[in-house]
Amino acid sequence: MSELEYKQALKLGEKAYRSAVAKGEYPYLPALDDLLSPVKIVREENLGIVEIPIDQIVGTKTAGRQNAFAVNFMPLMEYGSEFATKWSNLYDFQTTEGNRDPIFVYEFLNRFYVQEGNKRVSVYKYLNSPSIEGKVIRLVPRKSDSKENKIYYEFMEFYKATKINYLIFTQLDAYKTLVKAVGKTWGEVWNQEERNEFACTFFLFKKHYAERGGDALDISPADAFLFFLSVYTYDEVIKFTDHELKTAIDQVWNEFMVQGKEPEEALVLDRIEYEENGLINKLLSLPYSGKHLKVAFVHEKVAEHSSWTYSHELGRAHLDESFSDAVTTKAYYLDQTGMTIEQLMNQVIEDGNDIIFTANQKFLAESLRTALEHPHVKILNCSINRSFSAIRTYYGRMYEAKFLCGMVAGIMADNNKILYSAYCPMFGSFADINAFALGARMVNPRSEIYVHWMADTTSDFEKIVKEHDISIVSYTDIVRLSSEDRRFGLYRIEEDGSTTNLAFPMWNWGEFYEKIIRDILEGNWNRGVGQKSKRSVNYWWGISGDIVDLFLSGNVPDDVRTLVEAMRKEIFTESFHPFQGEIISRDGAVMSKKGEVLTPEQIITMDWYVNNVVGDMPNPENLTDEAKSLMALQEGPVASVLQEAQAQR
Repeated sequence: MSELEYKQALKLGEKAYRSAVAKGEYPYLPALDDLLSPVKIVREENLGIVEIPIDQIVGTKTAGRQNAFAVNFMPLMEYGSEFATKWSNLYDFQTTEGNRDPIFVYEFLNRFYVQEGNKRVSVYKYLNSPSIEGKVIRLVPRKSDSKENKIYYEFMEFYKATKINYLIFTQLDAYKTLVKAVGKTWGEVWNQEERNEFACTFFLFKKHYAERGGDALDISPADAFLFFLSVYTYDEVIKFTDHELKTAIDQVWNEFMVQGKEPEEALVLDRIEYEENGLINKLLSLPYSGKHLKVAFVHEKVAEHSSWTYSHELGRAHLDESFSDAVTTKAYYLDQTGMTIEQLMNQVIEDGNDIIFTANQKFLAESLRTALEHPHVKILNCSINRSFSAIRTYYGRMYEAKFLCGMVAGIMADNNKILYSAYCPMFGSFADINAFALGARMVNPRSEIYVHWMADTTSDFEKIVKEHDISIVSYTDIVRLSSEDRRFGLYRIEEDGSTTNLAFPMWNWGEFYEKIIRDILEGNWNRGVGQKSKRSVNYWWGISGDIVDLFLSGNVPDDVRTLVEAMRKEIFTESFHPFQGEIISRDGAVMSKKGEVLTPEQIITMDWYVNNVVGDMPNPENLTDEAKSLMALQEGPVASVLQEAQAQR
């Protein structure tokens, strides 16, 4: 019987060999010694006897043994050879008595390479065994700036607390995000019961995910599971029955398919007009056909307490004026209801709304969950840098208006020193600061931009102004209705302490909301953004889409106004980009070369300062509770740079 099994394994090996050769790939097992030749190993760690995931055993330690196996660890030695006999004997022993002796392997970047026991691993892989016991020596590479290296160092910290080695993530901070999703703190040791519960949950998920076709997707099972935990809580998932878990995976499946793709592929950078439909509607004197739309706006706070809500409520008022006969809008404010966001979203659905704009990135997860449960409702969340198929996201390229604002500041700053006050570090904030700084430097090469973080309880605005004799300040973009502080936009501090407004960047949310509702009413919801349901759509409009702009007050001199308006026209027609040409970061790194333009992804995830910006990253511990809640939503570079800044302290 074992002889027949060897022949079958040999066929699998030969098939894998031919496939690799046809693709121009190496057909044998990789040898760790070859992989390590350019790598500096700083230490070895004896991990003892470990349960090793069989699919993470990917090669041999030395080159001498690799040619006996194809890249899938199946045998290549001919039937009847001594090798084939030994393999068959191991197969018989494994299927009758089981393996008793651990193999000996080296671990590098959470992949395993066999020193002793290659044939046993081959048999285990042939039998589809999930794991095998082995003595493990970890080889730790020197720290570097590569993404792979950073993920591995994060994994090693995760492993210390959990002893879990079967999760392969492809993104930074994923292990930290997982720990938080499970309800633990980073570095907190997991007990055996917690490890067992997690293992049972994850492997059941992995089984159903693979059965659904997950192995063909761009993300790893661990990546998919982590995303799954952003839709359902861990406490919910561990209680799912087998059927409930399958159903939930089916429901989220389209979202798995869009994860891992480049965000710019799904970005809609400019508004799209469809004149043919508009002309037909005008000729027929029937502005819109179909049912009357009910449109909901979900906010965290009322407009009196939030300038952000106020700006979106102006957009809602614009909708009421534009579509009085075809649309009814209603605003919902979480802070007035006493509900959780889940309860509020359920209420919005029960009220029969056809379209829901959740105007706060804090509501992203619940927006997605609601959309998955109610696919007939169109839901859009005001956030950036996330891709989904069930909901759409939207935001504005505010950095374009900030660049123009920086030009005004650079010209008006008599001593070249300007203060830029931002709320807290998050996606988009660094792009705004850097664009402002680049705009100032374009007209004033000696300009210096001092950064003040409003949410940093230890940062003193007045102290910065006084110490550096600053008279030109960029403050919050719009004033809160209930605030006694009437400062906003770009202003000049006069000698008597009064302020003179110069300019302010402005959000035109009404233009965006009108365009989206018009598309829906005219049947253009999917036109121009891809008809496929598995495609994610992220609107990221700028000055050309009328979603952002810069207002210049009468206090701006005519020659300055003429220059800024000329540059605005250049940005509008895409003849100029704020992040084009040579850009040097404050630490001297070349972020963009002459003739280059930063990509949308590079701009959105920016976490560095250009070299005329002065100021440090805030310590996360010193941020207000509201800012901390916003920072908790951040992933990737922005979160990483704050953690590094905190570690340096």
